[in-house]
Amino acid sequence: MTALAIERQDKSLTERRMLHGLAPSLGWLGLAIVGEIARLQLIDAGPLVSYQHYKKVGELFSEAPVATIIVALQGLLAIVGIARLWPRIRDWMGTAYPGWRAVAALALFAVFAATLSKSPVVFAVELVMAAIIQVIALATIVLAAAALPAGAVATITERVRRLLPEEEGNPRGGVDRFALVVAAWVTIACALLAVLSYQRHPHVPDEVSYIYQARYFAEGLLAMAPPPVQAAFDLDLMSYEPSRWYSPVPPGWPAVLALGYLAGIPWLVNPILNGLNVLLVYVIIRDMYGRRTARWAGILLATSPWFVFMGMNFMTHTLSLICTLLAALSVARLRRGGSIKWAVLGGIGIGIVSIIRPLEGLAVAMLLGLWALPARSKWFRFAPVAVMAVVSMIVGAAVLPYNKMITGSSTNFPIMAYNDVVHGEGSNDMGFGPRQGIGWPGLDPLPGHGPVDVVINAALNGFQLNVELLGWSFGSLLVIGLLLFSRRMRREDWWMVAATAVVAGLHSFYWFSGGPDFGARYWYLIIVPCIALASRGIETLEEMFASPGVPHPAISNRAPHAGSRDYRVTLSALALCAISVVVFMPWRAVDKYYHYRRMEPGVERLAGENSFGRSLVLVRGRRHPDYMSAGVYNPMDLQAARPVYVWDRSDSVRVAALEAYPDRPVWIVNGPTVSGDGFKIAAGPLSAVDAIAWKADTTEKASGGAK
Repeated sequence: MTALAIERQDKSLTERRMLHGLAPSLGWLGLAIVGEIARLQLIDAGPLVSYQHYKKVGELFSEAPVATIIVALQGLLAIVGIARLWPRIRDWMGTAYPGWRAVAALALFAVFAATLSKSPVVFAVELVMAAIIQVIALATIVLAAAALPAGAVATITERVRRLLPEEEGNPRGGVDRFALVVAAWVTIACALLAVLSYQRHPHVPDEVSYIYQARYFAEGLLAMAPPPVQAAFDLDLMSYEPSRWYSPVPPGWPAVLALGYLAGIPWLVNPILNGLNVLLVYVIIRDMYGRRTARWAGILLATSPWFVFMGMNFMTHTLSLICTLLAALSVARLRRGGSIKWAVLGGIGIGIVSIIRPLEGLAVAMLLGLWALPARSKWFRFAPVAVMAVVSMIVGAAVLPYNKMITGSSTNFPIMAYNDVVHGEGSNDMGFGPRQGIGWPGLDPLPGHGPVDVVINAALNGFQLNVELLGWSFGSLLVIGLLLFSRRMRREDWWMVAATAVVAGLHSFYWFSGGPDFGARYWYLIIVPCIALASRGIETLEEMFASPGVPHPAISNRAPHAGSRDYRVTLSALALCAISVVVFMPWRAVDKYYHYRRMEPGVERLAGENSFGRSLVLVRGRRHPDYMSAGVYNPMDLQAARPVYVWDRSDSVRVAALEAYPDRPVWIVNGPTVSGDGFKIAAGPLSAVDAIAWKADTTEKASGGAK
């Protein structure tokens, strides 16, 4: 017993010493967390449609004094700390990134620190400030890593190596328990965000159109009967004809979303698909790079704001990604000598992508077609590529009969016909010229589409990629840049670079960047190549900091590495991922996506609490967000014994709607832009005669109205 007590006492003493030794590092880590919280308070993002910007320099102390002081103090402490390490940092950079390589990596780090502004001067000032804040955040993490004592690193390393194993007997394998846990986490996180932040409600106009199409697909319809008063049911991205009413968007995603409506859980479709995406990414990266890189990719995906938030919405991108990954996995199996069935599966995946997002279908076909060329067949050299191409064309051609039924021409896509009618002929065409664009100066600043627009769109998307890919305080692109200019690029890394270039390059021929809704969403297919490159970037830094070719590692003059890796880098990256989850994601969920674009689901709650039943609900306010938020809950049969929501846009439209539904009790509801606080009942139930005579009081009129 005495020996056991002594052993326990020694162990306790060792643990206390280790914790004491960790204190400086934990202090810097705490400063990094507090600094990140403060940094986010300096950003104007919010729920409206705009790109985020830092507050202007002159407004920092007046609008966010505490946060400004915290970031300033963090900067002063970082300067003092880095000054002691600077000789080693300079020597390491000179050895690892000689000459232009360091300049290029730092340029990538800084150039996307801020997004464009109308004024070049304002942009330049914000870019400098944002770059300085990124440097402060980076320096704080470096100091936290440098302060880690060697003994603590050795102890922690053993646990980390079980999470990120160095070697395995079979580098190519399938899904393991780690992948299943990460996939489950992603599905649960996306589902929780869909409920708590997104409120199981569409927020982007595209989503309303997808939902309508999915709902009437679920009822076995290709279009709906026309509304009795078109102006009262006026929704964005909906086509109105004398004999029918339908969504013009491509049918691929709504067809899958319809399954969610049939099951009663449409809001769970994307979270489930996103969990499956994790498994597919894991298998593909494991095939290409090995298990350790695949695990890094899983960790980065699970903590990526771009990936997780995309999984909570009703947009197309998650399904497009899963079909792309299925096709990519098929090609990977073909390259390893797999049977022709993989070519069939790959062709199906490519074909479905073309039905979901046609331009992405082209990008995927180009990339995977080239990647599949080395695959061979016993009976014909290029049989795998040929089979995949034929199957993809057959599957993709399934949209042609649909086009024929909707537009009268198999080659005239409904979305193109819609834009030609609503926004002008050729407004949604690919390519360059004065006709492209639909007049969104806040998101597409120049008329038409030309080389300058390509640069602007690339700058906007590059900035969003830097912010949203990893959610790290000093940006997401530095770790990729350090790989690109490290002289340690592998063949697989160049494939990832090529995939990124093709997707971004093809989208440069389109007039719109995709906007600020969900990161660089038109570039969303590059998330896997970027995650792979970021994973490789982390591993490259692990190796370079432990390399015997660098006599003085930048963050330490001790030797804490295990094997060929410096696990200070590993722990720093894991800490950054954790900060993204506990700081950045909650901020983004609350600050931006809760009631994003002022879209709210409250009207359905009002209907239930007040027993609207078979009624006519006049929604006062703007088309978006007020009527779009309510109209999405209309029944497919506008004569059903349920609330029917109409836009109370004018006296004449109100009269026409009341004449179309003369026997229904009438409720008048103020939308969020009118009430200033969600959907509120203004009057009801009223008779049709009383509803015609009803007028808002002066206070209500002053607070908002139809626009």
